[in-house]
Amino acid sequence: MNKMSIALALAGAALLGGCASSNYAPVESPTRLQVAFADPAWDGQTVPAGQRCRWAGGHGSTPRLLVSNIPSGANALVVEFSDRSYFLMDHGGHGKIGLWLSGAPSSITIPSVAGESLELPVGMFVEKEHQGWLRGNGGAYLPPCSGGRGHRYYATVKAVYKAKAAGEQSRLLGEQIIEMGKY
Repeated sequence: MNKMSIALALAGAALLGGCASSNYAPVESPTRLQVAFADPAWDGQTVPAGQRCRWAGGHGSTPRLLVSNIPSGANALVVEFSDRSYFLMDHGGHGKIGLWLSGAPSSITIPSVAGESLELPVGMFVEKEHQGWLRGNGGAYLPPCSGGRGHRYYATVKAVYKAKAAGEQSRLLGEQIIEMGKY
C-alpha cells in the first residue's frame, strides 16, 4: 500500500468517525438550549490567542459554557467540538465531551477541559476522542488547529438522557450551537 492509499484510508476513517451520527434517539420536539460563554476571552468571533492546538503554538482548552433551559429528564450534557471549514473535523471531529448532571438543574456551567489530554474534571466523560490524526496529540479535545487559515469553529451542546442500563434507550432532549470563532 503506497503513502497516498494510506492517507486516503485514514481520511476515510476520520470522516466516518467525525461524522458518525450520535446514538441518541431524538424526541419529537427537542428543547432549544441557551448557551453562552462563561469566559470573557471567548467572543464567538475570533478564537482567543493561545486557544489553539500545540502544533499551532498554543495550549488551548475548551471554553467554559453556561447552559440554561436544560429539559427535565436530562442526565448529561454532551458538547461536540467541530471545524465547519474542514469536513474531516466537522460534526464533532475535534472531540465530544460529556458532563453528568446531578438532580435536575435548569442551568449549569460546563468546566473547561485541557486540550490534547484525557484528564477531565470530576463528573465529566469522553464521549468520543478527537479525530486530529494529522495534528495534535491524542485526547478528548483538539483545540483549533488550522494554522490561522480562517477556519470557523463551533460547538454543539446537547442535553441527553444517556442510558445507564440494558434495555434503556439514550435520547436527545435538547440542543444548541454556539459559534466559537475563526482561526
